[in-house]
Amino acid sequence: MDMPTVAIVGRPNVGKSTLFNRLVGKKLALVDDRPGVTRDRREGDVRFGGLHFRVIDTAGLEESDAATLMGRMRMQTEAAILAADVVLFVIDARAGVLPADQPFAELVRRAGCPVILIANKAEGGTGLSGTYEAFTLGLGDPIPFSAEHGEGLGELHEALKGVLPKPDPEDDEEDEDAPGGRSLKVAIVGRPNAGKSTLINRMLGEDRLLVGPEAGITRDSISLDWEWRGRKIKLHDTAGMRRRARIDDKLEKLAVSDGLRAVRFAEVVVVLLDATIPFEKQDLTIIDLVESEGRAVVIGLNKWDLVADQPGLLKQLREDCTRLLPQVRGVAVVPLSGLAGEGLDKLMQAVVQAAEVWDKRISTSRINDWLSEATSRNPPPAVSGRRIKIRYATQVKSRPPHFALFGNQLNALPKSYTRYLVNGLREAFELPGTPIRLSLRTSQNPFDKG
Repeated sequence: MDMPTVAIVGRPNVGKSTLFNRLVGKKLALVDDRPGVTRDRREGDVRFGGLHFRVIDTAGLEESDAATLMGRMRMQTEAAILAADVVLFVIDARAGVLPADQPFAELVRRAGCPVILIANKAEGGTGLSGTYEAFTLGLGDPIPFSAEHGEGLGELHEALKGVLPKPDPEDDEEDEDAPGGRSLKVAIVGRPNAGKSTLINRMLGEDRLLVGPEAGITRDSISLDWEWRGRKIKLHDTAGMRRRARIDDKLEKLAVSDGLRAVRFAEVVVVLLDATIPFEKQDLTIIDLVESEGRAVVIGLNKWDLVADQPGLLKQLREDCTRLLPQVRGVAVVPLSGLAGEGLDKLMQAVVQAAEVWDKRISTSRINDWLSEATSRNPPPAVSGRRIKIRYATQVKSRPPHFALFGNQLNALPKSYTRYLVNGLREAFELPGTPIRLSLRTSQNPFDKG
């Protein structure tokens, strides 16, 4: 599981960087009495009373034209809010709630993640009236705090403990520095009788799973530890996923939901197709589900030994895949035979490569160089005589790659243009087969005339 992210946001000069330094435990952020000292997002890892998270210090939120330096700082801050699991919204308790706090409280609310309201500079009981004013922001109970003197840390710890995502206990047990590192979680899914258990038995070199010609033998999602070329793998075999209309008994309904849980738990999902009848409607539905859950995808064409004598078939099936599954364009399609043990090495190479792509991070400068070229080559359309402008882009998350675009009227961008951008990102930054998320953030600044 990714380390949770906590973003510190607020007006300039409310003490965000002092709070950042207090949490990180060292002076990583430059602190000064002048507003606007922090221009970029700074990140640091925090261990705080048993909690472990990444904290982001942001530039002060100010209303600014998106083309100016202050506007770009604001966009960076919006990107940090979008990426955060929790937001620490900081106000100056001595100054109280100012008009500039309101629009940004609204921005944080719209992000939809938990918010902890911090009334900073309340040391020794000062700023009590400003702390009470903070209730008017509608962000819950404010914590009277002093980043400079460390007052209120206990209350902040309790608040964070209540809202941070719970760590996966299996992750805690694994030593990332041990040989082979953390286990890569791989789920193998597909229609009933696609040969999932036979494939896993071949991988493990032993008959660990019950197999047979009858469809639906595997009822549970089974987790097995394995190693491939020194890499730790946690394999999940799942019950075959039937269409809901064909799920009759209660036991099988539970088995399908268990398969969905395995998909959500996995990092890479191998969707196993029967090469003799590939790309059935149900296969496409399963791949669509895996993509919508944001997992890396690899397609395995099982029972390939039964069709290997058909010339040009693999090329044809890869072309079919591109046509039928544009949402995972470039996904690896690997022919194999679980029964004969053929193609397993190529399958695992594709799995490890898919995990690397899914986890990829791209610098903001490279993304904006690409954006400038992509919008020059094919400018966004005009709406009511006014051209849509995309000013700035950044990657807010990985696993899967998630990008945010900032500009004006982006909610009017046609789907064909967002597809053009997603395909451009795939090609420019070598992101084949992985789900790509795109968030469009339209400027709310009334002074931004485009």
